[in-house]
Amino acid sequence: MNKKLLMIIAIALYLFFFILPMQWDIKVQSLIALVIIQLLWVGNVFPLAYSSLLVMLMFSFHFFTYEEVLAYISSDVVWLLVSTFIISRAFIDTGLADRLSLIILKGSRGAGKVLVFISFFLVFILLVLVPSNVGKASLISSVFDSLIRSLKSMDESSNLAKSLFIGITYLIPITGAFVATGASSTIYAYSLLSDSGYHIDYLQWTLTFGVPIAIFAVLLGLAFIIMFPPEKINKEHLLYLLEAKISELGKISAREKKMLAIMGVTLALWITQSIHGYSIPLIGLLGACLTIFPGIGVWEWERARKSINWDIVLFFASTLMVSGMLLSTGTIDLLVKYLTQILALKTPFMTVLILILLTSLMRIMFVNVLGFLAIMLPLVISLGDVLSGFPALNLVKAVLLAGIPGFFFITQSPVHLISYSYGHFSERDLLKAGAVSFLIWIGVILGAFAFYWQG
Repeated sequence: MNKKLLMIIAIALYLFFFILPMQWDIKVQSLIALVIIQLLWVGNVFPLAYSSLLVMLMFSFHFFTYEEVLAYISSDVVWLLVSTFIISRAFIDTGLADRLSLIILKGSRGAGKVLVFISFFLVFILLVLVPSNVGKASLISSVFDSLIRSLKSMDESSNLAKSLFIGITYLIPITGAFVATGASSTIYAYSLLSDSGYHIDYLQWTLTFGVPIAIFAVLLGLAFIIMFPPEKINKEHLLYLLEAKISELGKISAREKKMLAIMGVTLALWITQSIHGYSIPLIGLLGACLTIFPGIGVWEWERARKSINWDIVLFFASTLMVSGMLLSTGTIDLLVKYLTQILALKTPFMTVLILILLTSLMRIMFVNVLGFLAIMLPLVISLGDVLSGFPALNLVKAVLLAGIPGFFFITQSPVHLISYSYGHFSERDLLKAGAVSFLIWIGVILGAFAFYWQG
């Protein structure tokens, strides 16, 4: 839809429900505010940061005090996001990410089918070291593109390319939930659960979500091998290419060794959080500062500050405000009331199935998963407290996993756009793979809900 038309609609709604001298219920105003916000974000009417600033202004005038709005910007999870930007970019900047990626891919020994699974394993390794979906997508896509184009000079490898590129398109967003710091949407979910009284430490989070995600990765690899049978490629040629690229990097540098040490310390402190008691955001800030500290660090502040995507930081803070607004105005309670009437007589399994399908359907309409989860997760947390028959947290886990990936369209996340831009698969390929992958993912979530999370 035309951006000017969306802007006119947003302005008209704002004037009618907030400026004209008419008395509207605060819940009605909050729903209208939600519509205005989505028009700005989904319609991309303005740059993301500017839209977020407009949201902050609207909230300051109509829902919160200005001081309360500023408190969201200074929250610990916002600074955890800033820290992950610095850490992930430092890891890539040192060249360690390229080296590690090539060494892991070399483990395929040149076999196409094995390379598919090795590429999935690579995503799992990088998710801990590069807590940014866009960063991982850019890094892995460039490595894969270089390999595929080199292979095509001797062997046909179009099916292999489809498996690799569509595979990371799905896995990078999903594996972002593997650890509490894996992506901005996961950081938001971790914060919201903590604020709601569900205290899950770093290791517990990984055990909770890691097993279903790992199972999905294995099933996805098998499905891709059936849908896109990898061509027989020259193993010696592939290994030669990998060796050549590793040789171009030279011997491991002092900067890379320092980065390994910094990541090791940061991860060790995150994993042992239940022992020492320091929060995940505090440890993240420590890791970010270590990358810059003289003698220990790997780069200067001038370069580090450029790695911070302040547009995303402002957007992240504004999504926290959206959740706070929906909760404080009682809008969530109103929506929960209607949903409860629909789900009251359903079994726990049917309840979670309906919510998973509803979440997946709504996810198609949202380009940004963070903005979507800012609406869905507070709703499901409140709904779980009302419904009986199963732990409320399990319902939240299921909806969180269902709301992260976009299986069908290129526009469903920045990761899709990055991998698609290399030209190794078509929209029809994505739709074909998405139909199968979606069914597998729903089955894995339902299995986790019925068996794994019940323990």
